[in-house]
Amino acid sequence: MLLEDKVAIITGGAKGMGKGIALKFAEEGCRVVVGDVDIAGAQGVADEIRALGRESMAAKADITKSAEVEAMVAKAVEEYGKIDILVNNAGGVPGTHGAGSSETITEEEWDRIVALNLKGPFLMCKAVLPFMKKNRSGNIISLSSMGAVCPAVSVLHYHSAKAGILGLTINLAFELAPLNIRVNAIVPGPIETPFWDALMPKGPERDAFFAALAKKEVPLGRMGTPKDIAGAALFLASELSDYMTGQILHVAGGLPLLAQAATFNIEGYLRNLNK
Repeated sequence: MLLEDKVAIITGGAKGMGKGIALKFAEEGCRVVVGDVDIAGAQGVADEIRALGRESMAAKADITKSAEVEAMVAKAVEEYGKIDILVNNAGGVPGTHGAGSSETITEEEWDRIVALNLKGPFLMCKAVLPFMKKNRSGNIISLSSMGAVCPAVSVLHYHSAKAGILGLTINLAFELAPLNIRVNAIVPGPIETPFWDALMPKGPERDAFFAALAKKEVPLGRMGTPKDIAGAALFLASELSDYMTGQILHVAGGLPLLAQAATFNIEGYLRNLNK
C-alpha cells in the first residue's frame, strides 16, 4: 500500500483523469475526498471507492470560489484530521467548444477559463497549505496540458492558464521545500476522456480521429487513458518520488516537448468534420 493512511483531495474527481486517480489512490490505501461541481458524479466515485473497502467522501465545490474551496477543505479535515495530498485536476474549456484565438476570445471568456484552470488550483493550494505546513509534510500535484508547451491548435486562454500551472508548480516547490512539502506537475498527452465530448460526439468518426491522431503524433501509437495518468500521479504522491519537487512529468506516449509544428492538423480535421 503506497498511500496507506494518507488523505487526498482530488478536484474534478467525478470523471476522466480525476476519477482514474481517485480509484488508483484508493487501491493503494488512501482515503479520498472526491471534489467536483458535479456532486452526483463525485458521489458515484466515492461509492466505488467505498466498495473497495476504503474511506471516501464526495464534496461539491466550485474551485473558482474561495468560500467553497475552504468549505471543502474544512470538511475533509473535520472528517479525516489532515490533508496529505492535493491533486489539482479540475479544469477544462466548458462552453468554448475547445477553441479560441486572440481574435475570438472575449475578456469575459478569458477571465472565466483562466479562473477555472489557474486561479482555482491556486485557491486550492492556499486552502490546504496551512494543514500541510502544520505537519511539515505534504504533496501537491497539478495537471497541466501539452498545449501549454507544444500547442497543436489555438486554445489561447486554456493553454495560457495551463502554462501558468507550470510556473505555479516551480515557484511553490521552491517556497515549500524547506517544509518538506513537495510540488510537482503532470503534462498529459492526448488522453481519451470526457474532455473530448465538447469537441466531437462519441462514435466511429471520433474513433477514427483518435486513431489518426495517435498514429501521427504519438510515438507509442495509441491514445492515453486515465489509468496512464493515475500511475504517474501515484508515483508523484508516494515515497517512490520523495526526492522530487518542482518537476514537470510528461505522460504523453513519447510526444516530444519541443516538437515542430504538428504534422497532424487537429483544427483542420475538426473543421472538415463539421462541414
